[in-house]
Amino acid sequence: MSAELISINLIKPNPKNPRLIRDYKYKILLESLRTSFWMMEARPIVVDENMVVLGGNQRLRACQELKYKEVWFEDGSKWTKEQQAEFIIKDNTHYGEWDYDMLANEWDQKELQAWGMDGFPFDANGEDQYTNKIKAPLYKPENDKPEIDTIITNTKVNKLLEEINNSTLINEQKEFLKICAFRHYVFDYTKIADLYANSENEMQDLMEKSALIIIDFDKAIENGFVEMSDQIAKTYG
Repeated sequence: MSAELISINLIKPNPKNPRLIRDYKYKILLESLRTSFWMMEARPIVVDENMVVLGGNQRLRACQELKYKEVWFEDGSKWTKEQQAEFIIKDNTHYGEWDYDMLANEWDQKELQAWGMDGFPFDANGEDQYTNKIKAPLYKPENDKPEIDTIITNTKVNKLLEEINNSTLINEQKEFLKICAFRHYVFDYTKIADLYANSENEMQDLMEKSALIIIDFDKAIENGFVEMSDQIAKTYG
């Protein structure tokens, strides 16, 4: 195949295109085609026998918005239907994102995986294999300042320490196991939120440094740490 110029009005977007593009990436694509349209000769829009796009839907959309009258294209009509479908998946662009709903409903899942599509979240039956919702715990201070000894449960720690002390291990081994035993303290994070809300600045600062409380006013708290309420944000200043 070799690229040729053709009227943009003759090319049709693919209604089954499984790629999406986000606004900010589309703006980047627009600017790229505005300033470097000549590069499309090296990476033209590929069409089938009906002039429907096999590769380059986002570029076609951008060229239409830029009001270009002609675009570079290549003819993929000599490919089999299977080859054309394979090309759509393998023609991985830098700007778009997968429309997983379209892929799940319009594409063969086994073929997608055979063609090397990584991270596809559906199995061969179209069932979702993963969950993308990781909900961080939310602790809202609602009570008065708790007593420190009510925040921590040390039952397992004490049991382990007793067994370690009664063992016949050498002191070096015992000291190591004692340090490890402290991992089994159980914290009541609801009460920790109450303690934080009712503590002085120095205590709050050290609690944050200990990762007992994490506050970020610019984004949500990640990886299972505590997300504080607006009330705490105001208290903290």
